[in-house]
Amino acid sequence: METEYDIVIIGGGVIGCGIARELSRYQINILLVERENDVARGTSGKNSGVIHSGFDPPVGTLKARLNIEGNKLFKRLCQELDIPFNFIGKLVVVKDKTEIEDLKILKRRAKANGVPSAEIISSEELRQLEPNVEAQAALYLPTAGITLPYLLNIALAENALSNGVKIHLNEEVKAILRKSTGFLVKTTKGVYRTRWVINAAGLYADQVAKMVGIKEYRLYPCRGEYYILDKRFSGLVTRMIYPVPPKTSGGKGIHLTPTIEGNILVGPSAEYIRNREDVRTTLPVAKKLFREARQFVSKLPSGDVIARYAGVRCKVLPSKTPGFTDFLIEEDSQVKRFINLIGIESPGLTAAPAIARMVAEIIDRREGLRPNPTFNPRRVGIKRFDRCSLKERFQLVTEDPDYGEIICRCENVTRAELIQAIRNPLGVRTLSGLKYRARVMMGRCQGGYCLFRIVDVLKELYPEGEITLKGEGSKFFSGKTRED
Repeated sequence: METEYDIVIIGGGVIGCGIARELSRYQINILLVERENDVARGTSGKNSGVIHSGFDPPVGTLKARLNIEGNKLFKRLCQELDIPFNFIGKLVVVKDKTEIEDLKILKRRAKANGVPSAEIISSEELRQLEPNVEAQAALYLPTAGITLPYLLNIALAENALSNGVKIHLNEEVKAILRKSTGFLVKTTKGVYRTRWVINAAGLYADQVAKMVGIKEYRLYPCRGEYYILDKRFSGLVTRMIYPVPPKTSGGKGIHLTPTIEGNILVGPSAEYIRNREDVRTTLPVAKKLFREARQFVSKLPSGDVIARYAGVRCKVLPSKTPGFTDFLIEEDSQVKRFINLIGIESPGLTAAPAIARMVAEIIDRREGLRPNPTFNPRRVGIKRFDRCSLKERFQLVTEDPDYGEIICRCENVTRAELIQAIRNPLGVRTLSGLKYRARVMMGRCQGGYCLFRIVDVLKELYPEGEITLKGEGSKFFSGKTRED
């Protein structure tokens, strides 16, 4: 039996969920399909969380325009979705005075792109801002910010869901058939008839495009490894520290990024790989990252890494063909009502709200979209105990005693917050899902203290078979070792 929708969105990353949320402003029937057990399981949940100012993309490109537009939208977006965001600023630093000319070029580009307040500062001025950074000069960009990318992705999905979007997790698209009235989308769990298909499949967007006969795209996976420092080094730098962008790799270089939660990220690397699912972290790359980062911050420790992860970028050019490539966002000229989003790498997170608007405009121009009078842009997130005043904490514990029990000591997460995360709107019942929603297992001990307490709460609320580590095939409980 076929189910009919106006629009099917393929991909539950920040681009797909951002588009879903934007389109829920209108009176249309939308389905988002994601093959993983949760949103933000791919590149969208494994990046720096940086909201770029827009100085880097070449003038006149789609990346430049959408970066600037997205940056301007981000503060309000995060306020509406009740997630943290902060304009901490970025410093692009140079070690040698001969490189100051590179900073002047970047400043001119920033001005041409519409980046406000970009200025070159001397080593003395830099030392006032960042005493631990050793450089001759820097381009200071105060409009660069940080957020929690995985939580943004989750919040976009939850807000889209509350505004009527259907979200199917654990469902992979297997085929797309072109019909006179649109498309038949066949998945592992059903068949859907739709007038529009939006291909926001990230690393697999080229493969989804091939399903309707579009064969000119090929994406190349490029892994980026990150290393998270313990919070006791949170004051080492207070702004993002970047090198001048490499002229050959098409990336932004290895940098130091303070996070919303108080840690510092070191990375990312840029390694072209064959397997799109290869998210290993490796010792040689770790050594390289720290060696290069120490060129600017010699006090950077190496023995206080509490966690590491890797994300995979979708590159349009192979490793031996360096150079700039732009976003490709368009309704295909041969396959009408099929919108491709190809090569959405950095600054994709920053550009996400602007990309969502652009896609909505493409559809609106074709058939006119009617506003949804019940659309609500606001989402209420989990109330964070660690960010409350003493008075607010007493009030929370009075209203809900579960706020009085600490489950995760490293991050000061209470039982009440954990239960809210377990009962999330998307129905995700995995330990990794709880980690990204409530911050449990994210601190120094990486679950050493809180894991057993989390398990106890899970066992109270759900049958043992319903809880997994990361979804199907990763059952957390295999059975009892003794009778109750």
